[in-house]
Amino acid sequence: MELDGAAVPANLAAAWGLRERPGKGPKPGLTLDGIVRAGIRVAAADGIGAVSMSRVAAEAGASTMALYRYVRAKDELLELMVDTAIGDPPAIDAAAGWRAGLLAWATACHEVYLRHSWMLRVPISGPPATPHQLAWMDAGLAVLAGTRLPEEGKLSVILLLSGYIRNEASTATDMLNAVRAADTSLDEAIGAYGRLLKLLVDPARFPALGRVLAAGVFDKPEEGYDEFEFGLDRILDGVGLHIEQAGG
Repeated sequence: MELDGAAVPANLAAAWGLRERPGKGPKPGLTLDGIVRAGIRVAAADGIGAVSMSRVAAEAGASTMALYRYVRAKDELLELMVDTAIGDPPAIDAAAGWRAGLLAWATACHEVYLRHSWMLRVPISGPPATPHQLAWMDAGLAVLAGTRLPEEGKLSVILLLSGYIRNEASTATDMLNAVRAADTSLDEAIGAYGRLLKLLVDPARFPALGRVLAAGVFDKPEEGYDEFEFGLDRILDGVGLHIEQAGG
């Protein structure tokens, strides 16, 4: 399909509603949105590895062949599932300033990843190009509209934040899955890790780590940093300096 002479990849045509609707034959009541939401239910229940065309078809109450009239391949289905799951970005008060705006934007994005952690297992196949992905990008860029950063600088800030958010959400999800599998809590796991390190670490060999252990950092994990907020604040500190250097 082409728009103004530019080809729209087949996998994006469905996301943007540019593909022709199926003709006669599909199960009455079966829709692309219904298929996508069936895929999301499967991923939420059993993980991304459980998503297959046959499993999603069963969840949607249709035959596998009926799905192929709406979705050409599993990769396309996954892309549509991600775009649907992330939804619309939050409404951000531009008057609050760029830092408060980016904080709200990043926190909301992080919450989406934690709520739909299966998305973190979907490989990134290219830059954002689906409707909701671009809506989030646009919302982030809009927060920086009042700064004097050049347009490429604004985009770089959003890409930096996006990478940090996804990586932190992935790490947090993996840790939570590990402690759940061990039938413990995150605080108990961190405390156990600290006790293990005290058995293994010779302060003469690892002096910096020895000082961390001596300070009791792992003894009361509930009193420690919120790692996501800590990292986000440091990134925003750097963005602030970058904006100042650009003239405000």
